[in-house]
Amino acid sequence: MSYKSLEVRLAARPKGWPTDETFEFAEVEVGEPAEGQVLVRNLVMSVDPSMRGRMNSGKSYVEPFEVGEPMSGGALGEVVSSRADGVEAGDLVVHWQGWREYAVVDGKRTLKVDPDAAPLNAYLGVLGMIGMTAYVGLVEIASVKEGDVVFVSGAAGAVGAVAGQIAKLKGASRVIGSAGSAEKVRYITEELGFDAAFNYKDGPVYDQLKAAAPDGIDVYFDNVGGEHLEAAISVLNDFGRVAECGMISQYNNSEPQPGPRNMTMLVQKRLTLRGFIVIDHGHLRDQFLAEVGQWLREGRIHYTETVYEGLRNAPEALLGMMRGENTGKTLVKIADRS
Repeated sequence: MSYKSLEVRLAARPKGWPTDETFEFAEVEVGEPAEGQVLVRNLVMSVDPSMRGRMNSGKSYVEPFEVGEPMSGGALGEVVSSRADGVEAGDLVVHWQGWREYAVVDGKRTLKVDPDAAPLNAYLGVLGMIGMTAYVGLVEIASVKEGDVVFVSGAAGAVGAVAGQIAKLKGASRVIGSAGSAEKVRYITEELGFDAAFNYKDGPVYDQLKAAAPDGIDVYFDNVGGEHLEAAISVLNDFGRVAECGMISQYNNSEPQPGPRNMTMLVQKRLTLRGFIVIDHGHLRDQFLAEVGQWLREGRIHYTETVYEGLRNAPEALLGMMRGENTGKTLVKIADRS
């Protein structure tokens, strides 16, 4: 038996911001799985900043998208048929073949999820790679400890929102966030429990961060780069730590931008600045699921989603996220559960 499946392909590598011409849609026939594989009907897919980087050619920590081929990313779906041990038809699984309606996936590269333990979308967000990224950055990279003052940029985004809450739960004395609108600032402070937040569009980031953290910061969780990173370096206390998660302000630049102008402070203040990719930290997965899963069940950690309806709106979901139009995790609903 075969299924008609809509998929989104990379039509051309963008220079600067992607446009409608960057993407194309195609309808293909998807057949039954081979030995060791499963056929999945995708229900929802994740949209992440790293997908912009994969549109470029060149070597990176993950293979780039190929022009004329379907894009990929995290997705959650329902198994239609299976020829893989341990996976059965009807199971709900997370896998990496998003951007399409049906996917044939290696059974060993799927993760079964329990729909009764948490809302399904959470497995692509707070209990998925998003939540684990926040957890790894704070716990292992920045070694956050009780009493730290923590600054999170992009704090209304998927990773930043979770990172700030984890910092509080780990005993940070003050958590500060930045975002791009007054509504997001309200969300960060009133709903997520940050101690302070500011709209980076209201004035220089340094001035606003210094006002929010008069005694300096100990940890910076960076999702933005650029002016935010420069400001954080200036405000960090001696022996401060920076977890470099992403630099979304730079992703659509057609030419490389100069780095922060105050890098000498890394030496003067004996700072630690470390980049990380969550896929290198699988050893923390069980610890993450146990700790964050418990917080979620107890209602001590909260999350918000921006959901686009229909696979044909996936390109706009990506562009909207890059423009900062989302609050929390950006998802695309592809189909209803049967």
